[in-house]
Amino acid sequence: MTELHEHLFRREAGRLVATLTRIFGVENLALAEDVVQDAFCRALEVWPFRGVPDNPSAWLMATAKHRALDVLRRERTARTLAPELARALEPAEPLFTEDAIRDDQLRMMLSCCHPGLSEAAQVALMLHILCGFSVDEVAGAFVSTHAGVEKRLSRAKHVLAQSQRLFEIADPADFAARLPAVQRALYLLFNEGYHGASPEAAVRAELCREALRLTGLLLEHSVATTPATYALAALMCLHAARLPARLDAAGHLSVLAEQDRSRWDPDLMAEGQRLLELSASGPELSEYHLEAAIAAVHASAPRLEDTNWAHIVWLYDTLLAVRPSPVVALNRAIAVAQRDGPERGLEAIAAIADRKRLDGYPFYHAALGELELRRGKNDAARRHFGAALALARNAMERQFLEQRMEACDAGKADLAWHPGPSCR
Repeated sequence: MTELHEHLFRREAGRLVATLTRIFGVENLALAEDVVQDAFCRALEVWPFRGVPDNPSAWLMATAKHRALDVLRRERTARTLAPELARALEPAEPLFTEDAIRDDQLRMMLSCCHPGLSEAAQVALMLHILCGFSVDEVAGAFVSTHAGVEKRLSRAKHVLAQSQRLFEIADPADFAARLPAVQRALYLLFNEGYHGASPEAAVRAELCREALRLTGLLLEHSVATTPATYALAALMCLHAARLPARLDAAGHLSVLAEQDRSRWDPDLMAEGQRLLELSASGPELSEYHLEAAIAAVHASAPRLEDTNWAHIVWLYDTLLAVRPSPVVALNRAIAVAQRDGPERGLEAIAAIADRKRLDGYPFYHAALGELELRRGKNDAARRHFGAALALARNAMERQFLEQRMEACDAGKADLAWHPGPSCR
């Protein structure tokens, strides 16, 4: 898959599936997914020779739409959709305006959050249909297996197809009930871009941008402008502001201590602070508030040594009470080590109740390596980094962990990194 096709797929797949599902009916969700995939494959065949069209989105939409019509005609089912098909074939198609497509995406986001599905299934379905995640990417976001996610998605799609219609945005009570699952999926989408499990790259800025865009769709609707949504948007902005410094000039992962803070995006920082202030408009304290507050502490420190680690530890303690998870506990342990030293950090890691869930997570082992390196236990540190290297998910992570193994020989420790914004 070319870089252009990857970017367009992430950007357009959900838009296309949402609009085609609205036109052809939710019972034809599988058809919508198939013809969208066909449209991208056709683009890969045609565009290298004819050039990318002036409006690639419109080209993809038209190609997918006509492919769907061909399939339905062949199956002799077109007559049951006669009114919708007639509208879809009108030359001046009012259903494909940007406003209509935005509404389609929002309706699809909320439709995926069907009350007959568990939250995990809702989020997985949204990531897969609207955000273009593969089964393996969804499995990585949930720290789950390919087979488990595949079964979950199959059941969820069946439930969605049986619902007979897409969600109606006009129902504020139902909108509010489904909103937490939408927020959760967007959070996981951003997390996968910021520091995810892709075999291609550890940092995928296009996923972060897509998460920000979809969160912006929520903020355009009054029912969704809750403190939690503002906090979610705030943490995305504050973390996205650091993306320019996440990789060095050679494209290698850059730890927090080595990042050139002058490259952090000041506009996104300011927008994140503004959204964080808006999130304080009610009594609600969500995980997003706490993660945004942690990001804001980092953003407010002009140098690493100016970071208020005591406040960060307190925020992690509160976050663990709101939504406990082993990755949050690992982040907290790293902050404890920054505040109190490596021994206290190792004690905090040993106290993680369900740390077995982290066995397959490379940066769990890397954290142990950094702490042992800081204690001068170079051999132990090298063993932990070796375990992390064996679990590395892409070339960026492998290169970073190889450098840390070399640091064991030089006795150079640097714990100024964390696994990223994740409540897995």
